[in-house]
Order: sequence, then C-alpha cells, then structure tokens
Amino acid sequence: MRRRKIGALKLKNPVKFICIIVSVSFIIIQIISAVQLTNISASKVPSPKPTHTKSTLSGVSEIGKFGETVIKMLPEDLAFTLFLPSEEAFRRDLRLNQNDSNSYAVLTRVLGFSAVPRWISTAELEQGKEKIYESISGFSLYASKDLNERVVVNGVVSEQRDLKMGNVLVHVMDGVVMDAEFEQSVQPQDEDEDEDEVKEDKV
Repeated sequence: MRRRKIGALKLKNPVKFICIIVSVSFIIIQIISAVQLTNISASKVPSPKPTHTKSTLSGVSEIGKFGETVIKMLPEDLAFTLFLPSEEAFRRDLRLNQNDSNSYAVLTRVLGFSAVPRWISTAELEQGKEKIYESISGFSLYASKDLNERVVVNGVVSEQRDLKMGNVLVHVMDGVVMDAEFEQSVQPQDEDEDEDEVKEDKV
C-alpha cells in the first residue's frame, strides 16, 4: 500500500519535479558561464609594460659600458645613488680600456667610493652648501650643486643628473670620486717617474 501511495504522489507532482530539474540546470549553466567570462576577461588584460631595468641600460648613451658594469654590481631591490664617472672619465682618469684584465677590480673600487644606499636627487642638494653623505665603503662624500644646477661631489662636477635606472639614481660625473690613495695608485707610471725626477733635482 505504501509503495502505491508513493507512486501516486510522484505521478501527481510531475510538474514540480520538472521545475526542480530545470532550476538546477539553469543554476549550473549560470555558474559555467560566469567561470568562462572570468577566464576570457583575464586573458584580455594587457601585461604591464617593462620599466627601465639593468637589462635595458645599453640604450642610455650617457652611461657607457663601464657604467653599465658598475650599475649591475648593485642589488636590484634596493635604492642607491651612484655618482658615476662618465665613459670619458673612466678612460682619462683611470686609464681603463675594455680589454684591461684588472678593469673589474678597478670598477669595484669606484663603486665603493661613489655609491650611497639611498636616493639623492638634485632637488635635495643646496647651492654652495655641502651635505655630507657616506658611501657604501665608508668614504665621505661632500655634495652640493652649483648655480647651473649641476651636482658637485668632492669637487667633481656632473655632466648628467637624476638618471633613474631601476632603483638606482645616477649622476654622471666629469671625473672620478675617489680617495687620495686610490688616485695615487691609478696614476700612470711616467707621471710618477717625472715627480721622482723633480724631487731629485730639488735635492
């Protein structure tokens, strides 16, 4: 008797049963459609344009090959200011050539003298009034700017300023910021000999 009653109930409510099936199917279709739309939207989102990083430095003429090498020595995720010698200054003051076997060691010393672990923009400096900063090697840097808004560090004047290379703020200098001992070590041998001859003549 119970089976007959249950069967009768099922037969009496076929419309309700069909409505339930249709409703569930509709919900499933809506969910699938929403997922597909989300995937399509995500695929159409443009990827961000790359910013200037160390891999794109070759397009900046002010930096030069030696400058690129020095910048690549710095960690990419930290802010630095670099008072970087120009390509001409590397050759003129340090007698560096691309084929020199000791060029990397020299560039490492230059980095120690000229890099500061923070940003120092031209706007931060004052005309004729020096501010003292400490390089990553502990070398004291006396920085200011002149009347032409050029950066001046330990008497060396900038050629280009406020060049942002990733997290590195670069001031290209018309000379090399270095201590007296290192400057003496990079002097050409003939100049040293001339100085010795002058001393002997005086004696």
